[in-house]
Amino acid sequence: MNDLIAVTQNENMEPVVSGRELHRFLEINERYNDWIHRMLDYGFIENVDYMSFTEKTVKPKGGRPMKDHVLKLDMAKELSMLARNEKGKVARKYFIEIEKEYNSPDKVMARALMIANNVIAELKPKAEYFDELVDRNLLTNFRDTAKELGIKEKVFINELMARGYIYRDKKRKLKPYAEKNKGLFELKEYVNERNGHTGTQTLITPKGRETFRLLLQKQIA
Repeated sequence: MNDLIAVTQNENMEPVVSGRELHRFLEINERYNDWIHRMLDYGFIENVDYMSFTEKTVKPKGGRPMKDHVLKLDMAKELSMLARNEKGKVARKYFIEIEKEYNSPDKVMARALMIANNVIAELKPKAEYFDELVDRNLLTNFRDTAKELGIKEKVFINELMARGYIYRDKKRKLKPYAEKNKGLFELKEYVNERNGHTGTQTLITPKGRETFRLLLQKQIA
């Protein structure tokens, strides 16, 4: 079922599908151009629900290039329902499954990390970028990070725990899970000036702040 209809991603990393491919799968007994123009009358908005483009194809006898449309999944689901046939039901169910996978926590996290890495690369394409920031004492604790992101500290910590980034150890100290700590946290040792006891504190790196800002943008908004 994964290859029922080809689903790709647009520049915003959203899942999209070709209008012509959907038209073929639904077995619409109508020319694509006539069908899609009739479907657009249902109130879909260009550059919001879909984008149109000209598909360059080699035609032995000449002729104009074919026009196609990039449809977001919400629009593709509606068009599938409007087909009012068995293929439409199958396509709609398929798109719902694709959407569930796209919105799964692992997929969201992967996209957030990818975006953060791209931002980092644009800001300064050097491997030692974050090391330099750490040297300038730009690590922040959970409270300051939450304040910087405009979210309550308790909400911020609970979200990171729910998403499997951090946990509390036996002493109720916040610690990062090793498999999720890809430059997002730093463990720093400290000495209590009053009693001389030592310990470790989990701090958040600039990469972590950017990653969590993207990951929690709905809560922040």
